[in-house]
Amino acid sequence: MKKVIGFGDYILRLNPAGYLKFIQANNFEIFYTGAEANVCSSLSYMGVPTQFVTKLPDNMISECAISTLKRFSVGTDHIAFGGDRIGLFYLEKGASQRPSKIVYDRKNSAFCDSKPSDYNWKTIMQDAGHFHFTGITPALGGNLPEICLEACKTAKELGLLVSCDLNYRKNLWTRSEAKSTMEKLLAYVDVLIANEEDAADVLDIHASNTDIISGKLNKEGYIEVADEISKKYNIDTVAITLRKSISASDNDWSALLYRNGKAYFSKEYHIHIVDRVGGGDSFGAGLIYALHNDFDEQQIIEYATAASCLKQTIELDVNLSKPSDILALVGGDGSGRVQR
Repeated sequence: MKKVIGFGDYILRLNPAGYLKFIQANNFEIFYTGAEANVCSSLSYMGVPTQFVTKLPDNMISECAISTLKRFSVGTDHIAFGGDRIGLFYLEKGASQRPSKIVYDRKNSAFCDSKPSDYNWKTIMQDAGHFHFTGITPALGGNLPEICLEACKTAKELGLLVSCDLNYRKNLWTRSEAKSTMEKLLAYVDVLIANEEDAADVLDIHASNTDIISGKLNKEGYIEVADEISKKYNIDTVAITLRKSISASDNDWSALLYRNGKAYFSKEYHIHIVDRVGGGDSFGAGLIYALHNDFDEQQIIEYATAASCLKQTIELDVNLSKPSDILALVGGDGSGRVQR
């Protein structure tokens, strides 16, 4: 499998130990993360060559961040340096009926201040087969929408497959801003990933007879959403994750793949969640892996869904599951019995 390129912000995660609330914490655990970086790290752990592209300040904190990428065997050859700070967010993990909470502090980060001259896309994408980004990256503003567009154009010129996870974040931009920008980028996208809210928030495409709060999901409605996305934006492959939130601790998890005018649903998993952050990123990584390994459509959606199921049982943001682990779950081994 050819190299996968991911482009996005790389930020510091700070969270109290376990399930402590912010107000109870005297210390914070640290981890380095970002949507596209998590995809690259998960793919690298599966044995796929990757390169993560971002911009970081030239300081010791960035050295720590880069060492985390290298620990997961992610390539860092094309990271740009400049600016004053790395972005960060604070996470308070929820449990049962208490939801998780996130507070962002990422304005004026080195990545947000990126310039087009920071990234030579033809050099970066040499010998690569796939380019991945999310809606978070252009949402950070500044030059990033323009830089994303140039990356997508270059990827298509060089024959790379381009994937995008819509990943709408209401605290970063409005729905109208997201729609205007993302529609320009979708002209270059081959594989689109969304959850049950993204299509509505970004593209104003809604699933009929569905209420995500109550957990009522209408499969036919999501087939209609995927079909409309595919036709309107000329995107051959659309994947939609389907989450039924029973509580912060327990979710039912499945997904839909819509390809060549046909719909394929995965099996549904009941997950007792350890850490849901990165669940969507692990789905994206699983999807990319399966697409490039010539799985058939049903195998593609089963693999991606099982990968993201396993991630949500793993602490922190990266899916540390090998293909053999994921395929075992696809094959029906979800017992959790001790392996000796």
